[in-house]
Amino acid sequence: MPDILIIYYSRTGHTREMAESIARGVEQEGLSVAAKEAEKVDVDELLKVKGLIVGSPTYYGEAATQIRQIFDKSVKFHGKLDGKVGAAFTSAANIGGGNETTLLSILHSMLVHGMVVQGIPTGDHYGPVAVNAPDDRVRKQCGILGQRVAQLVRKLHP
Repeated sequence: MPDILIIYYSRTGHTREMAESIARGVEQEGLSVAAKEAEKVDVDELLKVKGLIVGSPTYYGEAATQIRQIFDKSVKFHGKLDGKVGAAFTSAANIGGGNETTLLSILHSMLVHGMVVQGIPTGDHYGPVAVNAPDDRVRKQCGILGQRVAQLVRKLHP
């Protein structure tokens, strides 16, 4: 099992591209990472990783059903994800399309589990946001998020 699991749902490929950029950031820090489509994730995998990064397109200011289902299924692990590192990312069709509320809905679920959430003090604070296809700025933010999550995993889970 990898150190960090990136779970994403991507209908257009934009969120998948972001996941791949995040994975490269994790790899730059020397940790193992797997990026998996939400439909291919067994919720039991959450117990086996040190860090979890979750990405979704923004649908009406919320994460996609495929992402919400993972958190719904994770209820059986309440308290067992405590201390794991978490982060979020999203893509949307509009600048004001509910991006932050989508990120916060993912982060809220992580916080309820007792996870330690990693943000970015510069740029996209709650997690990277792409409007339509990721551009160079978004890819850079994704790489930074991957690096920061990997660094925090190393600090908390040596």
